[in-house]
Amino acid sequence: MDIINILPDSVANQIAAGEVVDRPASAVKELLENAMDAGATQIDLVVKDAGRTLIQVVDNGCGMSDSDARLCFERHATSKIHKADDLFAIHTMGFRGEALASIAAIAQVELRTRMHDSELGTEVRIEGSQITDQRPTACAPGTSLAVKNLFFNVPARRNFLKKDSVEMSHIEEVFRRVTLIHYDLGFSLTSNGRLLYDLQPGSMLQRIAGLYGNNYKERFFNMEEQTDLLKIKGFVGKPEFSRKTRGEQYLFVNGRFIKHAALSAAVEKAYSDLLPEHSYPSYFIGLQVDPARIDINIHPTKTEVKFVDEHAMFAILRSAVKKALGQFTLATELEFDTPEEFNIPPAPKGYMPPEPRISYNPNYNPFSGSKGSVKTEKMNERSDTPSLMDDDINALSLPLKPAAPSPTLPSNTCMQVQGRYIVTTLSSGLAIIDQQRAHERVLYERLTQQVSFAPTSQALLFPVNCQFTPADADLFGELLPDLREHGFAIDPVGQCTFVVTATPPDFKESELQVTFDHILTDYKSATLQKYNNRTQTLCASLARQMAVKAGTTLSQEEMQQLVADLFACPMPETSPGGKKIITVVKPEEILK
Repeated sequence: MDIINILPDSVANQIAAGEVVDRPASAVKELLENAMDAGATQIDLVVKDAGRTLIQVVDNGCGMSDSDARLCFERHATSKIHKADDLFAIHTMGFRGEALASIAAIAQVELRTRMHDSELGTEVRIEGSQITDQRPTACAPGTSLAVKNLFFNVPARRNFLKKDSVEMSHIEEVFRRVTLIHYDLGFSLTSNGRLLYDLQPGSMLQRIAGLYGNNYKERFFNMEEQTDLLKIKGFVGKPEFSRKTRGEQYLFVNGRFIKHAALSAAVEKAYSDLLPEHSYPSYFIGLQVDPARIDINIHPTKTEVKFVDEHAMFAILRSAVKKALGQFTLATELEFDTPEEFNIPPAPKGYMPPEPRISYNPNYNPFSGSKGSVKTEKMNERSDTPSLMDDDINALSLPLKPAAPSPTLPSNTCMQVQGRYIVTTLSSGLAIIDQQRAHERVLYERLTQQVSFAPTSQALLFPVNCQFTPADADLFGELLPDLREHGFAIDPVGQCTFVVTATPPDFKESELQVTFDHILTDYKSATLQKYNNRTQTLCASLARQMAVKAGTTLSQEEMQQLVADLFACPMPETSPGGKKIITVVKPEEILK
């Protein structure tokens, strides 16, 4: 009995769709890439209900003829590949000819397209791979493709979609990946009737600012390198703006966003010894490589690639990043003007310098007299020029202070070790305290108790503006009541900007933007899900940002106060993040 069947096209298309389109963001990616391949200079993306109800891309590209408008929805229909060798000379974003066929298999699609030299365009309607209508239509030059009711005929896959905020974050991430490297094109993104981004053509730095806010212009160093193997152009983040996640790390090859563990490691290795532990740099780096030396056809999403010269590219990229970091960080530290004391004027014509003379005591006998004694007075009397003796040589050397005796630590005295640990004595032994984690615990307890009382604030001399992406601005707006309960005075100004006029006492206003960015990162990650409610999460995040950092020198009074405050907490042993604060070395362990 025969058991092998040929799948119908509709089923085969749905299987292919599962590989190419697994969520609304996947369809967005394919449609944006098609628009760029069509030569568009302006691309507008419109979504409703995070792409479930509508995904529409409108471009001013070349448009399609009547026959191409119908043929583009067939599987493996592509204008970019004609023979197998073309796979290794790809200069376009899409090339497989699967995207539109896959989308049409699982959605209701409306296409309107018109070539620039045609008077009329074409409208095509498809539902579940079946063309339901095709007719001439009046429309603007270019293409408008609307995808409605995604996964309407695949309810199992639709059930796996996350809530709208999650799916919208994926759409925004795809939008950033596409628009960051194609900064010479105009893009817009509208969600549920609200314009989130309106990006004008410009430089890469202008595109970064358009996506993340104008304050990002000051966070990066420019980098540019060109070799026979590859060309590098982009921006690497200043170490002081490192983040706790890898969210702002973008690598592009020939205009395509990629994921490549080795090249990402090359960038991070260039930051060795510059970043705190568990911190990651931000970067936006574009690479140009000969397409013949890349294989991008190894994954349906085309984000994973292989390189022929991977080891060489690793070395070049790491070197380029280190060069950018070193060039800009040292430029402000070093003074390249020649010091005045080295400006030696030329000697007059005919001038002959005198021969150097050595003054010595011809009667000096090192073996006479007491050991190590020298009659300096008589020797100096007989020499025309005083000579440097032992005491004089010691005076020219760097003074060496004798090592201080190891202090004994009474119960109320503390000692700082490596700028990170506080050592003090307890009745049970010697206590070693992590100063940053200890301060986090103290601040966390104060912040959680502060909610029950009127918050204390200090007004800023000058208001501070903080900017966010549209998605982060929405989330930050939700956090405003909680932040105000902790002493912040914050009000929205415009669509994505907030003005801060007051902060909790002793809060550094220069760190406001960074602190808020970290708070938002905590909410978007799973690191703080152990907390029961939003207040605890916010308090833990604020405490971590406000705590004294490792490497900060503390006075004796500050250390004593911190230790006293720590032991007044109900849980002094662990930080709000669950990390150990105190290690006690018992007397018997010291004896060993």
